[in-house]
Amino acid sequence: MAFKPAKFIDEQTAKIKDAVGGEGVAVIGASGGVDSTTAAVIAHRALGSRLHPVFVDTGFMREREAENTAAVFKKLGIKLGVIKASDEFFAALKGVTEPERKRKIIGERFIRVFEREAKRLHAEFLFQGTIAPDWIESGSRAAGGAGGAGEGGGSRDTIKSHHNVGGLPEKMGLRLVEPLRDLYKDEVRLVAKELGVPSEIFNKQPFPGPGLAVRVLGELTSERVAACRRACAIVEEEIEAGARRGEFAKPWQYFAVLLPVKSVGVQGDVRAYSETIVVRAVSCADAMTARPSRFPPEFLEKLSARLSNELKDKINRVVYDISFKPPSTIEWE
Repeated sequence: MAFKPAKFIDEQTAKIKDAVGGEGVAVIGASGGVDSTTAAVIAHRALGSRLHPVFVDTGFMREREAENTAAVFKKLGIKLGVIKASDEFFAALKGVTEPERKRKIIGERFIRVFEREAKRLHAEFLFQGTIAPDWIESGSRAAGGAGGAGEGGGSRDTIKSHHNVGGLPEKMGLRLVEPLRDLYKDEVRLVAKELGVPSEIFNKQPFPGPGLAVRVLGELTSERVAACRRACAIVEEEIEAGARRGEFAKPWQYFAVLLPVKSVGVQGDVRAYSETIVVRAVSCADAMTARPSRFPPEFLEKLSARLSNELKDKINRVVYDISFKPPSTIEWE
């Protein structure tokens, strides 16, 4: 049976009203991505001003992410709160290099921030934009919170713990609501379009909940994260410009990864010993499988040159990832 976005929206709106009641207050983590924005718009339809979207600036977001997200929510007529918490997140992750620990620490930190905000607002519900690949890869088959449509029973092997599922602490002071829990990314985009979410959001490429914390492999320092943030911006700008020129089809997801791998290079006449940037771009539909995007050699050379020039004090080598999912995942951590 074909997926019907309008029917889904009506059903979830009714479930949310029933779960939260006529006086309940809720917060929702709004990252600016299609999942959390779509969940926020549905929840706002059900709760109105009793829903409080919160953008948490962890220090691991893309360039101008907070400003862009605030602009989108203003366009949607929904008030957005912004909380600066980068010092808190960097402190919690100091010395942590293992991917699962990163994700779990970030998930726990998010919840603590939301709990503080909920206490201030007298809220008892937390909405999330969790979708099916999140809990599948996290090894969960447990039921979603109130308003969610998840099914209980059984478990799966953990591929990686998504911060909003496997990263959740065992004890939370909020009741969890996940209206998109059974949807895949292509279905979420259809719902977003039906809701009138701006095209720059429902066509926006995915961004991991932990942000650049899982694109900077190894130790998370402000300097290394800043280098990866700039590299991701360059990759996005160049690929989007190439797609507009008709040089290739726009990939589904595209970004940069900073590796804690140093190699010898030359900058001018001086030996350089610097880290490596990986460019990753894939085509897929539902995030469950993916294949590497194909670019003309001339484009990759231009992209490599720009990355190397703008980040010459940080990196001296650029490589392109041609891995499929599976056996790889789309993100590196």
